[in-house]
Amino acid sequence: MPLMYDEGKQKCNIMIFDHKKAIKKTQRIVFVDKNKRFDSSSQTVVDGKGRKHPIFMFVDSNGGYICEIRYGGASANALQRGLWTHTKNAVSYFDSLTNGWIDYSHNHTLVKLFSLALNSSEKGHGLANDILQKDIDDLKAKSIQYSINPL
Repeated sequence: MPLMYDEGKQKCNIMIFDHKKAIKKTQRIVFVDKNKRFDSSSQTVVDGKGRKHPIFMFVDSNGGYICEIRYGGASANALQRGLWTHTKNAVSYFDSLTNGWIDYSHNHTLVKLFSLALNSSEKGHGLANDILQKDIDDLKAKSIQYSINPL
């Protein structure tokens, strides 16, 4: 579940990778060795940008990037191993929990809510969902009331 953010603009987008869609749409798995890259227009592996560690790249029927598996050596850090995706290159395989980019610049309560949610149990999530849904229902009721009886 990546949190995409633009610190300068203080905006974020929380997204979930649709692994079922990725599995369904994967047409090929391509091995890309060190110092190579996958060229989506020719759908071949060509000399590249100096990749330090090899990958297995998952692509769709159009040669479009879905995700990759990184196999770093002993010198590799955590980001050079395991399942990885470049979100901007695979945006159609993600769903946004925040319905796009949201501003967090002056909403410290929202930032704390995300922090608490990411560190709490499913039981806590359920309790929070109940409280938030009640608040949404109250806001909707007030909105309907104001549209029927404007102040």
